[in-house]
Amino acid sequence: MTYQARLIDDRIERKLRSSGAVLLQGARQVGKTTTASHHAASHVRLDEAGPRRLAQLEPGAILEGPTPRLIDEWQLVPEVWNEVRHAIDERQAKGQFILTGSAAPSDDIIRHSGAGRIARMTLRPMSLSESGDSTEQVRFSSLWSDWNSGALGGPTVRDYAELIVRGGWPGLIGLPVADAADALTDYVDNLASVDLRTLDARPHPARTAALLRVLARHTATEASLTKLAAEVEVEGAGSSTQTVRRYLDQLTQIFVLDELPAWPVHLRSSIAQRVKPKWHFADPSIGAAALRATPESLLQDLETMGLFFESLVIRDLRAYADTIDAQVYHYRDSEALEVDAIVERPDGVWAACEVKLGGEASIDQAAKNLFRLRGRISPAKWNKNASLNIITAGATSYRRTDGVQVIALGHLTA
Repeated sequence: MTYQARLIDDRIERKLRSSGAVLLQGARQVGKTTTASHHAASHVRLDEAGPRRLAQLEPGAILEGPTPRLIDEWQLVPEVWNEVRHAIDERQAKGQFILTGSAAPSDDIIRHSGAGRIARMTLRPMSLSESGDSTEQVRFSSLWSDWNSGALGGPTVRDYAELIVRGGWPGLIGLPVADAADALTDYVDNLASVDLRTLDARPHPARTAALLRVLARHTATEASLTKLAAEVEVEGAGSSTQTVRRYLDQLTQIFVLDELPAWPVHLRSSIAQRVKPKWHFADPSIGAAALRATPESLLQDLETMGLFFESLVIRDLRAYADTIDAQVYHYRDSEALEVDAIVERPDGVWAACEVKLGGEASIDQAAKNLFRLRGRISPAKWNKNASLNIITAGATSYRRTDGVQVIALGHLTA
């Protein structure tokens, strides 16, 4: 079977050359085992009864084999962590192991962090570039340089509605949208009974389902814990803010929820920066499935469609940013200035992105919004800005006369 390349492949190889092991984490069905197997020389799966029993009796026994040795779903036998750590110390060699897992274990399990030994990486659902749904005419590097080219074509707004519902799950690429939606409905329905089963404190299925629906309605927003709890109560599955926070942490622990943090930047005036995260699922299809949304229902409700499109953009920006070790944030302050995405490189150079479905008036307003950011931050920080961008669901990418880049999401690639 032909391996479908992932954007993270080069980074995995780089980390294997510099670390004793790579920990590859991500949501269930995101392609961790397939990707890790591509880079491994041998493997063992701890979700199989025989190897898991052996690992429980003698953890070191499963480490033997050609390297890099893949230990799949390692968190099912937490003792493996320290065995790997000790083996790396004893062998004094790079690229010994690849660990994969669909749930991040509690801190007490990995209290010996593995720093300097084990590099941690997150595998995300496929970007449009990886799934073959981007024309790949505009490179992510365009955010870091003067880009004067143009591009045409790519997905239509209806196509984006279908891509939101289908998601970036490798096993669903190529399926009819209705079939993919059925699979994702099952995925969401099984989150409490399947994905969260490995955690110490299992949440109640009805509360989990209610919270997922509430989060879906607040995709790409900063809804407070109080608001989320109140809406879960309306759903008939009453929860306190403390319970909601615990459930959110558990959804994060299995990589289903991927909160977008606020940009850590010092403002140069008395304006206060908002620091709440924005709610995003690892893939917008999770939210669409929680709401039983279809492409048609999204197209009939463009406000909801716009929020889910923003989440689709964040998913892809994160995947592209991972290739250069950059981070993605959002910005909002007390004077109601919001910027949907700030992509910042390790050297502090950053690019700002607003997200719009399209339309000349909305693009003009987004450009004005981006320029307002200049008055909020220090001159030194502004001087590290590489570009101002508007990412759209349109079919045209171009550079405006004011220097703002308008980029269709379906043109982007790493």
